[in-house]
Amino acid sequence: MERLIAVAAKNLSDILRDAICLKPTEHTLVIFDTAAPLARIITEGYRAALSPTAEFLDFDTITPDEILARTSAMHVGDLVVLVQSTNFRLNDFRLRIELFKQGLKTIEHLHLERLPEDQFERYVAALEYNAAYYHAVGHSLKTKLDAASEIIVECAGTKLTYKTMMEDTKLNIGDYRAMKNVGGSFPIGEVFTEARDLTAVNGDAMVFGFAGDDHRVKFLKPFRVIIQNGILSAGPDAPPDFLHILDLIRADEEVLVREFGLGLNPAMGKHALVSDITAFERQKGMHLSLGAKHAIYAKPGLHRRKGRYHIDIFIDIEKIVLDGAPIFSNGDFVR
Repeated sequence: MERLIAVAAKNLSDILRDAICLKPTEHTLVIFDTAAPLARIITEGYRAALSPTAEFLDFDTITPDEILARTSAMHVGDLVVLVQSTNFRLNDFRLRIELFKQGLKTIEHLHLERLPEDQFERYVAALEYNAAYYHAVGHSLKTKLDAASEIIVECAGTKLTYKTMMEDTKLNIGDYRAMKNVGGSFPIGEVFTEARDLTAVNGDAMVFGFAGDDHRVKFLKPFRVIIQNGILSAGPDAPPDFLHILDLIRADEEVLVREFGLGLNPAMGKHALVSDITAFERQKGMHLSLGAKHAIYAKPGLHRRKGRYHIDIFIDIEKIVLDGAPIFSNGDFVR
């Protein structure tokens, strides 16, 4: 544990300096709980990374009103760190959203109880922040995706084609210079968009993981899915757990393919599995979301908030080609 705390402290120090750009004049409040062992490791990492003037509050020993009083007394630009075994809520609202409304920088570590002990090291490694890498690859992918008119995703024996322009690509790379809010959920490393015309997505792909109804990622031998006019169905080798997820979605809405996500984080992937969906969607590779829900992109007939499902699936990609030029090949992004 001491070694993991030391690695966490180094990685968190880099995040505070290079992503959050925390200034000595800005105060930091860490709100934590101790239910999950990984939450204790991350909290101790922050104790080592932050100045002695930083405050630490145990979520389970104070009331929601006391938390709101402490955060309300903070100044714009101060930092609040949330280290959560599950997900802190005060009444009916997400604490992070309220903090952003106050102009506070925010770092969130969510659902740490979902990771078994053999994944602790992978999670801590995924906190490493290489600003030069994330900025270069992230902005390059955004430029290419925003201009693309055709995307081809190749897996072993399958091909999925997007014959459409894409929506404005969003970045989660720790570069907050042009953003209203500073911070978010960590680990980071993601570029995402979706098809402007959802019906222009056709073909098939191989899936090696998906979010179960317990919000943990299920990893399996790759199986085929089929997408016709933007609607996904299971191939003949799909496992029962995946068929169950499709049935859940179909009970309320179509199994739309929405988010086109590229994860950049090299510490996670098929070689380094992490059970929590919030973390693993940043794994170096590709994921798609299933269901009508997407809080960022609105479509005719699809309200941002009214869809019920947004379930990530992880594609066992071999190559991604944009307008004839590869952007992913041989297990890495082409720079």
